[in-house]
Amino acid sequence: MTDPRTDLSRYDDWLTWLREQGETDRSVRVVFIGGAAVTGGYDDHSNLDVEGLATPGEAVGAYRRLLEAALRDFEVHQVWELPESTWPDGRQAFLNLTADAGDMSRPTRIIDLHVSDLADEHRLVDDRRHGTPYVVHDPEGLVELRHDDEAEMERARVAAVEQAAARRPTAQWLVNRAIARGDVVEAHAFHVGYGVNPLVRLLRIQHSPARHDFGLRYLRTDLPDGYAERVAALLEGEGLQARADATFAWQDELIAELSSR
Repeated sequence: MTDPRTDLSRYDDWLTWLREQGETDRSVRVVFIGGAAVTGGYDDHSNLDVEGLATPGEAVGAYRRLLEAALRDFEVHQVWELPESTWPDGRQAFLNLTADAGDMSRPTRIIDLHVSDLADEHRLVDDRRHGTPYVVHDPEGLVELRHDDEAEMERARVAAVEQAAARRPTAQWLVNRAIARGDVVEAHAFHVGYGVNPLVRLLRIQHSPARHDFGLRYLRTDLPDGYAERVAALLEGEGLQARADATFAWQDELIAELSSR
């Protein structure tokens, strides 16, 4: 857990800086990189996912010091701090190092800085779900690879299939009613919420069970070739009714297959 599996040279200055912060701030016990850099799909527009683990009870203070130091040592154009209530044991912020984060004509430089209290739920990483972390600072060897409780995940998957089957008739009614009424915005929202989202959950249970709850992201890496494009075809184009019908028909296939296991 010491070498990145992708070219992170775009963030070399930050990686060096993070090592220095870990060595000088005694509250910062662990720093590692997660996200696309270690799970796949990393490209010129990927951010750097920074996970910091601090001495229990000191995460917020460590986060504040890291944020203040980053604003001092780098040219940061904009900061989005998530509300304090987002995490019970830490804080998170996105730091935009480019003036226009939405400009895709040049490589993106955005830091996702998340600092939590040191705890098993943060230091134990299921590489099936989150990849093998790129460890920047961990002198005590606290980061470990360990699979999440498989029995608990299986219960969640079974419950998701059962809910999909039970919800199926009502879900189609909600979508079709909105279409019939000409409520375009509501129809699209229900199509995604009750049609596509549950469909993707079922696809994940079948093809990427460890990441069954990852939603609409990472479909190109988590599902078989062509599946992401097939899902995309349900989201766009003419004829919402035809797309909704195809979505529920696909749900039916998956519910039948998964319920018979």
